[in-house]
Amino acid sequence: MTSSENLLIVIADGAQARFVRIRPPGKLETERRFESVTAHLRSSDLRSDGPGAAFHSFSTAHHAVQPRHDPHQVEKSDFARTIASELNALPEGSFGGLILVAPARLLATLRDALGPLPARNLIGTLAHDLVKVPDPDLWPHLEPVLPAGLHPARPVRR
Repeated sequence: MTSSENLLIVIADGAQARFVRIRPPGKLETERRFESVTAHLRSSDLRSDGPGAAFHSFSTAHHAVQPRHDPHQVEKSDFARTIASELNALPEGSFGGLILVAPARLLATLRDALGPLPARNLIGTLAHDLVKVPDPDLWPHLEPVLPAGLHPARPVRR
């Protein structure tokens, strides 16, 4: 069983990510934030130049070739791999359990890029975009993937 203090929750989308920990007495707290520097660029700024041209052998006409990949999707995937690299670089013992929360396509890229240690400590995934959800409001969203026995801090009554 994973202790709550040793659990690392990674919440990401294609442009932002954060590492969240459970701090006593059951409060979620962002430990680190990451932001993609290229996520909000225009497509024209992401590509080096325009698409190439194709010629038809039976004609003198030529047409622009559409790029095979959406440059924004490529940037999102690169960002997911960057976050996975950050996880892979954490020393052993930095976390005992790992939960990944991201939109489905990004979640798959993130999970596939994990090294052996983070992959071994992966205890759950959640295919949702929760990046903009404040720390105190995350509990209800995370309950399906949190280990049994973890509860949010109770408000102090006076």
